[in-house]
Amino acid sequence: MHVSRPSSRAGGAARGAGEDFAGSRAYEVLARAGFLARGLVYGIIGVLAFRLAIGAGGKITNQQGALHTVAHQSFGTFLLILVAIGLGGYSLWRLLRAALGHGREGSDSGFERVAAVASGLAYGAMCILAVEIVMGSSGGSSGSAKKTTAGVFGWPGGTWIVGIAGAVMIGVALYQGYRGITKKFLEDSKTEEMGPRMKEWIGRIGLVGHLARMVVFGLVGIFLIKSAVDFRASAAVGLDGALAKLLHHSYGLFTLGIVGAGLIAFAVYSVSDARYRRI
Repeated sequence: MHVSRPSSRAGGAARGAGEDFAGSRAYEVLARAGFLARGLVYGIIGVLAFRLAIGAGGKITNQQGALHTVAHQSFGTFLLILVAIGLGGYSLWRLLRAALGHGREGSDSGFERVAAVASGLAYGAMCILAVEIVMGSSGGSSGSAKKTTAGVFGWPGGTWIVGIAGAVMIGVALYQGYRGITKKFLEDSKTEEMGPRMKEWIGRIGLVGHLARMVVFGLVGIFLIKSAVDFRASAAVGLDGALAKLLHHSYGLFTLGIVGAGLIAFAVYSVSDARYRRI
């Protein structure tokens, strides 16, 4: 006589609950709100970088700085609460798709599920950060990549962990470039609901946006590896540090302007995802 284990029953029940939620309207609304929140964050980073590049008084910032920028606007706390909900929804969507291997309108490969876990955790951390800012418990954004790297160096095998993290970031960057150049991202969209002109327009902004992300993610990865090789946490950079590296090279303002415009394009693409992405 076969007796099912409690753990198996619990796992089946959890998966069943996940399947039910993945098919709900609330799940779709949260996921689409997440694309809007993602677009807002990248849009702020891109606009500030572009303004700096053209001499209009912008600044270089990262995701945390973008959230602080939202908080400093009129009705900033209310807006940031909405952004936190969106980021949380996006994180939940990515993690649940990773767990189930599919959503309401599409399925994922093994590689895509692994990428979804990483993305879900990253945006979950951003959601927590937004909540901390609302609660008034978050400090400035400077030096976070360096501090994190310095902390990891203290772990057993910490140097290898930092180096592997850098290699992963470079892999992510190359994948972003691949998705952009091949326009593979359109496979995730409901292109059948787009007119020819809309499809062409989204294809162009998605291409530019993915290439911009390739540049900044690639720089983050390169400097993480450099940090591991030199055993020097100060060499590590986050998104803001990557943009600063562009600024401090030949034709820095021009390059920063191009990448800033690309991040704005990715923000607009994210807004289009809120409408057309297969959930």
